[in-house]
Amino acid sequence: MVLTKEFRICMPLTVEEYQIGQLYMIARHSLEQSGDGEGVEVVDNSPCEDPEHGKGQYTEKRIHLSSRLPFWAQAICPRVFYITEKSWNYYPFTITEYTCSFIPKLNIFIKTKYENNNGSSDNCIGLTEAELKTRIIDELDIGFDELSSAKHYKREEDPKFFKSEKTGRGPLIEGWRENDTPIMCSYKVVQASFEVWGFQTRVEDFIQRSIRDILLLGHRQAFTWLDEWLGMTLEDVREYEKQKQAETNEKLKNNGVEDETVPVDVVNGITSPPTKEVITVNADEID
Repeated sequence: MVLTKEFRICMPLTVEEYQIGQLYMIARHSLEQSGDGEGVEVVDNSPCEDPEHGKGQYTEKRIHLSSRLPFWAQAICPRVFYITEKSWNYYPFTITEYTCSFIPKLNIFIKTKYENNNGSSDNCIGLTEAELKTRIIDELDIGFDELSSAKHYKREEDPKFFKSEKTGRGPLIEGWRENDTPIMCSYKVVQASFEVWGFQTRVEDFIQRSIRDILLLGHRQAFTWLDEWLGMTLEDVREYEKQKQAETNEKLKNNGVEDETVPVDVVNGITSPPTKEVITVNADEID
């Protein structure tokens, strides 16, 4: 049975504002997390279109992170290990799929929708009755949930202490999700599968915990970097994104990533948004 987990992350922003903040955060975060031959390599970033969702942006990335895995995972993964992230962004709805260069039975499938509310929608993504019965809801609080690793903590990125000079929003206090305006929520339904006997439970648990950590850190940064991206247009942030992606790729290239990757045909990729309802086997959207 595939574990279906729905993360709900409220933000003191509007959905329209977050579209810019999210793109800014991902581009900057990817550059900051790249170094020593590890990080995020951008393979493709181009327009796409879907009959149901309309025009959007397709991105494909390779996430190199061998040394950041737990020791038991490092033991079975070679140095060429990377995760492929494919994302179709039809904001305010996105689809993201992660596959592994070394373990084809590993797959993570994420659907995301953004709404201007405080997490009160019961089924905004449209899960089936069967999925609703097994769904686990996890409400993240960017103000008061603690990061799992102290090395990622920065006081200037703590919403309990941050105050926006441009908007006056913050610092966040207890009860902010019920009282603050504006308010929006990221609804992320994550389905993870690792169909390998003896490792399935451990790996799937590790995946869900890792995704939760990434979501908490990324959303905290998107808010506390508010004064840096507020006022940017979509064109502005796309140009910023291209600049940071070029810097990130160059940083990885200089650290030897090109010599360590495996041919693209090793990856179980897809060229259009997944349509399957259940997962077979995204570090976003990290989105």
